[in-house]
Amino acid sequence: MKVSCSFSFRRLMPALLVCWSLVAAPTQAQEASPSPQPQPQAQPQPQTMIPAPPRLAATSWILMDAGSGRVIAQHNPDERLPPASLTKLMTAYLVERELNKGNISPDDLVPVSEKAWRTGGSKMFIEVGDRVPVSELLHGIIIVSGNDASVAMAEYLAGGTEPFADIMNQHAARLGMENTHFVNPTGLPHDNHYSSARDLALLSRHIINDYPKHYSMYRQKHFTYGGIDQPNRNSLLWRDSSVDGLKTGWTEAAGYCLVSSAKREDMRLISVVMGTDSAEARVQESQKLLSYGFRYFETLRLYDKGAVLNTSRVWGGDKNELKIGVDENVFMTVPRDRNEELTAKLDIRQDLTAPIAAGDTVGTMEVRLGDEVVGKRDLLALEDVEEGGFFKRLIDKIHRFFSNLVGGLFD
Repeated sequence: MKVSCSFSFRRLMPALLVCWSLVAAPTQAQEASPSPQPQPQAQPQPQTMIPAPPRLAATSWILMDAGSGRVIAQHNPDERLPPASLTKLMTAYLVERELNKGNISPDDLVPVSEKAWRTGGSKMFIEVGDRVPVSELLHGIIIVSGNDASVAMAEYLAGGTEPFADIMNQHAARLGMENTHFVNPTGLPHDNHYSSARDLALLSRHIINDYPKHYSMYRQKHFTYGGIDQPNRNSLLWRDSSVDGLKTGWTEAAGYCLVSSAKREDMRLISVVMGTDSAEARVQESQKLLSYGFRYFETLRLYDKGAVLNTSRVWGGDKNELKIGVDENVFMTVPRDRNEELTAKLDIRQDLTAPIAAGDTVGTMEVRLGDEVVGKRDLLALEDVEEGGFFKRLIDKIHRFFSNLVGGLFD
């Protein structure tokens, strides 16, 4: 059995208190207040008119909010396509992951093999026998799309490009990238090397949110190594000051591709455009997507990580109440000027019994925009509740018996 609470975000706290009072005192009679005199009804405000998303000159595309994960626009988002150098987003993500875990250091020196030096395509221009810091190679992978740097890092982290590709695929599965398979860390063509617009947006969202201290690297416009200065191939960085990432890609089979991200005020969007016919086209089509998203949508931060959304009765515990909330920041992306239509419903298990561990799922939250469900989240215990002593458990059993008995008379 669950306790269900519905409320508008404008009246969040009063509604939560009303819901809790109904749970805590199920037998209490509710008296209606005197009916007020009829008042003139306010005229409904017109909704913001949302046009259809733009049609792009590309094979596949998607526009996703980085905070909420909501997809705003898409076309063939799950089609398996050659990702070219967009592959390096996963290569860089795994380097960032190892740095964040402390398994490697930015100052670690990576030896450059002949295989890395000979790898064709775009280069950082490292030389055989060089010992290059991890931080420099990461810059070379992200900013100038160095295939040589990618191979050197793959050999350093996994002993070779094949075992590194196996690690890439394991993490792709972990992140929910269902239409992705990697064969190498560079994106050089292979029949069994593919990804999709949706998968690359998911990966980009993790790059931005999981390791934010490394993300500033993606906006750098130039990188110099060995006296050779090269520009970032993402020309959107020069055209739009809100754009701060992520990566370009090109092969004859893939066409011109671009994964970009931009932040305006509190809203961050990720666009993925695959299979355009020129470097200029990938930029123009990406700008269309980003402009559409920022013009017609907004992202609201509904709750902070650890916010207490409800306090529920616990039976047989060393304390009587459990704080319930969410373990991550909760964002929702909605059409502009419709935030008044947002409502939330909390469904919480009624007979919560100790022991309960922090992080246990104790219910769900459903967020609606009018009649449309725009988000669901698990509700979690925010604290441990240990089992109470013998007499505490006995008293709670008696209390619960009579509470259920009396409450059942009103069902």
